[in-house]
Amino acid sequence: MSELPVGWVEVEIGDLCELVNGRAFKPQEWCKEGLPIIRIQNLNRPDAAFNFFKGELDPRHFVVTGQLLFAWSGTPGTSFGAHVWNGPSAALNQHIFKIEFDTEQVDKTFFRHAINQKLDELIGSAQGGVGLRHVTKGTFERTQITLPPLVEQKRIAQKLDALLAQVDTLKARIDAVPALLKRFRKGVLASAITGKLTEVTFTATIQLSKVGEITGGITKNAKRGSFELSVPYLRVANVQAGYLDLTEVRDIGVSPSEAQKTALERGDILIVEGNGSLEHIGRAATWHGEINGCCHQNHLIRWRSNGGALPEFVMIYLSSPQGRSDLVKVAKSTTGLHTLSISKVSSLTIPVADLQQQQQIVRRVEQLFAYANQLEAKVTAVKQRIDALTQSLLAKAFRGELVPQDPSDEPASVLLERIRTQRAATPKPKRGRKAATS
Repeated sequence: MSELPVGWVEVEIGDLCELVNGRAFKPQEWCKEGLPIIRIQNLNRPDAAFNFFKGELDPRHFVVTGQLLFAWSGTPGTSFGAHVWNGPSAALNQHIFKIEFDTEQVDKTFFRHAINQKLDELIGSAQGGVGLRHVTKGTFERTQITLPPLVEQKRIAQKLDALLAQVDTLKARIDAVPALLKRFRKGVLASAITGKLTEVTFTATIQLSKVGEITGGITKNAKRGSFELSVPYLRVANVQAGYLDLTEVRDIGVSPSEAQKTALERGDILIVEGNGSLEHIGRAATWHGEINGCCHQNHLIRWRSNGGALPEFVMIYLSSPQGRSDLVKVAKSTTGLHTLSISKVSSLTIPVADLQQQQQIVRRVEQLFAYANQLEAKVTAVKQRIDALTQSLLAKAFRGELVPQDPSDEPASVLLERIRTQRAATPKPKRGRKAATS
């Protein structure tokens, strides 16, 4: 480590505190009223629902407002971290440490920031798999932080709180942009299909079956494995809303006539036939010839232009609020599965527009979507910089560069020695039981 500022010391977290792990509550102990149980989701999301407890509780597992806690188990990036509990008196669940220390010797807010500044290091040493990992008590206690004099701790904590509050405000504003862009795109599509976008007046509609060919695909069965000819084919999972996910494309056995009949051509639109959710029924994407000789399964309905409509114009309709509404209306619901059919898709109608008008609409939509995409990319870049700003501020704070230093402050070495002396003279609390209260 680089040279410490004057009056600072490097210290292990365990030199400053005692750790109490939460209780492993059994599901049958959960109640609908009583003492709230603090779980990791209650630390990360203030609106998360509580479970409650009514039994006898070890006082060590009792948490009051203002207690410093550390979530030591879960998914990296979402679960770990130090928090000051701002909720009501509660019972502490497992996977969370209660951090007990002398708040007259170590500033609570400073301590929280000091721990969180070490999160990447702690997560890097966590045990377990990719999804669920945990930091052991020993690892946490041995993690080193820098400790300044007490009055400087308070200055750092105050400055960090002010700066990080500004960062949080920026994050909230940036996080709101994707929803605004989603509404913008939806508005563009709605205006495009009504003619408002290009100031075109539509006076009639025409069925999709009149401007293109609508067919089904290959039915999967056990006999397919015996066919000599095998071709790549698209499944429902490959067709997302407005794009194709080709990360996993499987092969299927087909006859030569099936391969010819169901082979995809550039400009084909694939529409999902069935889904348990109305939100996803009829989602569609355009084939651009990504894979040679590719076919599609029967749960995807294919629309192919006969020259009467541009594929891009039809996709604008299918993706628009009007198109989505029409798809939902014609979808049948059988035991919760909403389904479309060739005949149902054939009956859908689009505005009558000549190819020149369609091209004008498509160009305008593409221009506006390109603008939205550029803005989205900039927002993503800004978000990454803002996310990095928090760690940058913490790093600066714990290098002694965030606030002025005062040579007259009591050195942290004296403070640390006093903490060690007091802890050595303080008997450890004994286990006990108390009744849980609401």
